[in-house]
Amino acid sequence: MSGRHEHPVQLRWSDTDVFGHVNHARVLGLLEDARLSMVDSSPGAGIILARLEIDYLRQVQYRVGEHLTVATSITRLGRSSIGMRQELTQDGEVALRAEMVLVAFDYAADASVPLTDDQRAHWSRWLVDRPGDGGVAGPPAG
Repeated sequence: MSGRHEHPVQLRWSDTDVFGHVNHARVLGLLEDARLSMVDSSPGAGIILARLEIDYLRQVQYRVGEHLTVATSITRLGRSSIGMRQELTQDGEVALRAEMVLVAFDYAADASVPLTDDQRAHWSRWLVDRPGDGGVAGPPAG
């Protein structure tokens, strides 16, 4: 277990809404960019987003030239699924936290498939122990 993946993201002026903060929908694109930066073209192929839950903890403000960071970790590797957590930070504080489930998917069969050994090795680079789980990364899940 090695830790988390950090990906710098650049906000754009057009990401803001009428209230002057970064719109919640725009943040989804930042999280997606960070996830896609982790994908290796062969082991990551056929991975889809199956579930997404986000806690918005504070407003994200646009500032010219400022780079934010999305930190991503793998919380669970199941038979066909990958548990993932992402945090976007600004000013040294977590502004939002997202929990998601990715699934290995066969598009031709329109069904989930077990993770391959290569996929498992690829994603396990960012596997971390979850606090409160007694040092266990979590049970395998579908």
